[in-house]
Amino acid sequence: MTDPVFQLQDVMLSLNGNAGLVEILRGITLNIAHGETVALTGPSGSGKSSLLMVMGGLEQATSGSIRALDHDLSTMNEDALARFRQGRMGIVFQSFHLIPTMTALENVATPLELAGISDAFEQAEEALKAVGLGHRINHYPAQMSGGEQQRVALARACAPRPAILLADEPTGNLDSVNGEAIINLLFDLRDRYGATLVLVTHDPALAKRCDRAVSLADGRIV
Repeated sequence: MTDPVFQLQDVMLSLNGNAGLVEILRGITLNIAHGETVALTGPSGSGKSSLLMVMGGLEQATSGSIRALDHDLSTMNEDALARFRQGRMGIVFQSFHLIPTMTALENVATPLELAGISDAFEQAEEALKAVGLGHRINHYPAQMSGGEQQRVALARACAPRPAILLADEPTGNLDSVNGEAIINLLFDLRDRYGATLVLVTHDPALAKRCDRAVSLADGRIV
């Protein structure tokens, strides 16, 4: 039996707000297996996105233990976390976070280059073709629709063939047709790379497509 991809034990997250200290996550304990697809669900403000950010090492937990691919994220600083994510973890946000002065190809290739991959542009082109954008590789974000920009973001996340895919409301800024296309693509890419997929969603139909849903309320799993 292999170790889980994620092991979270009693994870707490508190942040300073205008009214003082706010408890965002309250004692989250969760294991996620290799190849599993998990939906994080719950009302707005329940802690879904914060939990995803903690799992991705983009937010530092206040206390508790977070292990990913048998690495202890809770002991790493920001530089070490960035190195850990490189090649192992692909993250897709609701906002596309593309660099406006770079073409689609450059947006996808840049993280690969930073990771020291010699054929970064070839891999980037292959990833863009995989999301149906082979004809748009030299276009800039402003020349593309929202759905196309999210496809570029997906290609960027998946180009290194990561073991983990994290998606935070990946269809939140898209209409229903584009949203469904992006979700189908995300599941196709998961299957292609054998990745573990964790996604935040408000959509019950999408949650049902996952192996299981983990529901949060007030920073706790319910």
